Amino acid sequence: MDTADQVEAYLASQPEPKQSDLRQLHGHVIAEFPLARLWFTDGTNEQGKVVANPNIGYGEYTIRYANGSSRNFYRIGLSATATGISVYVLGLDDKTYLSRSYGTSIGKASVTGYCIRFGRIADIDLHTLYAAIRDGLARDLPV
Repeated sequence: MDTADQVEAYLASQPEPKQSDLRQLHGHVIAEFPLARLWFTDGTNEQGKVVANPNIGYGEYTIRYANGSSRNFYRIGLSATATGISVYVLGLDDKTYLSRSYGTSIGKASVTGYCIRFGRIADIDLHTLYAAIRDGLARDLPV
């Protein structure tokens, strides 16, 4: 199964209204950033143990570790959680940036150093969320 098929299966597995919200967000990112690399992680580690929620990822950046090794990973992540949806903006050097830039205008959401969590799209200012996603992806992609 290719990545697009994995993403579709993941979206289809979500209950409504979460599925519709996820599809709307996914469609927006794909439409605005058609050149962004598409990722899907099922939430398991190398041993097959579940360590996180599945994630749809977009874009790409290089994580550099203190030991000198590195790996590529997605810049923006989208995940269903037990209580709603999480949007991850990864690779930001300033862990206060998301909260300072978007926390006061996004609405009913929790904004941490790299994650925006909310229950439903209806709870938030969607234009603010799209701006945060655009901000994260635009760091590495031609627009």
